[in-house]
Amino acid sequence: MLCTSCLYHIPRTRFWNWDDNPVSQIFWGRVNVEHACSFFYFRKGSRYRKLLHMLKYQGREDIGVFLGRQFGLELKNSELYKPITAIIPVPLHPKRFKERGYNQAEAIARGLSEAMGVPVVTDVLLRNIYTQTQTKKTRMERMQNIAGAFTICNPEKIEGGHVLLVDDVITTGATLETCTQTLIDSVNIKVSVGTLAYATNT
Repeated sequence: MLCTSCLYHIPRTRFWNWDDNPVSQIFWGRVNVEHACSFFYFRKGSRYRKLLHMLKYQGREDIGVFLGRQFGLELKNSELYKPITAIIPVPLHPKRFKERGYNQAEAIARGLSEAMGVPVVTDVLLRNIYTQTQTKKTRMERMQNIAGAFTICNPEKIEGGHVLLVDDVITTGATLETCTQTLIDSVNIKVSVGTLAYATNT
């Protein structure tokens, strides 16, 4: 998957060690996220960008599990993320799932689960509207695109807990914001956010 050198040199953010990091700040004033972080920086031209492209578009589900496991080893040792009781991947619409064959966020969640010893829950947060890709949309366009796209089933499975909402990359945070709001509007829970990559312009 990755040689020892490449794994060592992944540009880790270390955001899981403090609360007011740049990923957390994305959600300030928008939605009540407990904690938020990403595993590594996602820069244009980075060799690690290829890993995410392979995960999302080339059938390499195993990359998500592997990187999720590495991310989970970091979160397991963070005091901020020790209260997590369940891991929820951002869901795909069934049509998108059929096109891709798997959900890349769920692959990441499985790796996180292996490292953290926390169960993955995939039947609570569901996507009920097929939306256009969010790539190249502004934050406002992204919010409009996914408005009402998610719904809740089986809320008792996470009631009173603290869930980690997982996705592959965070840019504007629109999808994660909508998912978080859907969860806390419907269930008595706390929500934290974790993504593999944090997209930067530098």
